[in-house]
Amino acid sequence: MTHHHADTTADTTATPGAGHVLRTGTASSHGKTILVGEHAVVYGVPALVLPVLDVRVTATATPVDAERGSTLESVVHTGPLDTAPAAVLPTVTAVTATLRHLGVPGQHLHVRVDSAVPTARGMGSSAAVAAAVTAAVADVFGRTLDPEEHHELVQECERVAHGRPSGLDARGVVADVPVWFEDGVVHPVPLGAAFTFVVADTGVPGHTREAVAAVRERHDADPAAVDEVVAAIGALARRARGTLVDGDAQALGATMDAAHGLLTALDVSSGDLDRLVDAARRADALGAKLTGGGRGGCVLALAADREHADRIAAALRQAGATETWTTTIGARA
Repeated sequence: MTHHHADTTADTTATPGAGHVLRTGTASSHGKTILVGEHAVVYGVPALVLPVLDVRVTATATPVDAERGSTLESVVHTGPLDTAPAAVLPTVTAVTATLRHLGVPGQHLHVRVDSAVPTARGMGSSAAVAAAVTAAVADVFGRTLDPEEHHELVQECERVAHGRPSGLDARGVVADVPVWFEDGVVHPVPLGAAFTFVVADTGVPGHTREAVAAVRERHDADPAAVDEVVAAIGALARRARGTLVDGDAQALGATMDAAHGLLTALDVSSGDLDRLVDAARRADALGAKLTGGGRGGCVLALAADREHADRIAAALRQAGATETWTTTIGARA
């Protein structure tokens, strides 16, 4: 945990009522999805992470007095913070860890979370909630967390949610451009043009752990074959990065199609995913693939523009998608 006292004025240490006026803090974040590189990242191969800017989480934190105690208001749980169920433990951690980090562990807050990011869909739901809540809590004291401080706090919540998180979600949910993720380090990827994507939910929760285990088993049985596929996914991630910088949507789409083929070869796709990928392609998507852990979850399709995205989204819903989201990154036309 990095402690930066340089930018901390009396605000962070002031006790409520000691002359410092606390305010209602607010912050937001967004979903993320993987453009190319899922599964390969487990084997040290880079991945491209795509922010889904239009699917947002907003958190507000309001100071309350000790008699009332800290409370959480969310779809998953509404009630006292200290009796919250395990499902919201990462969110509780976001509140308590941030207060501890700011040196005010005794402050009571009412925290409200409004999230449009679906859970168990590979869209970084837990990281997005943690990113919004930690920043909102800091905002109560007039503090803006610096990027590394913020990342560390989100990772603390992610460890509660997932055990040993790579940090990929934590980076993706606060980025406004795609990020290149390699060995835990991220680099923003500059965009040569605007790109419009459609994310479609199969309605089936992704089974990431199961899919990762299946790939691991396959790797144990035939390391050479799996290493070859993993290396090919890494090569596609590098190619995709180049297409983003060049602003070449056609080439990016072809790379996405190839990536889906490799993920299918690793046996992490499913009938539901393949059906949506086919529907997107029939609607002339420039490219389409599963995104995230696989065996359920979401599909990502690349559109030529916003209007084309509407057509693809309609085709995906007709093919059984329970929900679709459209997001544009880069210069808005």
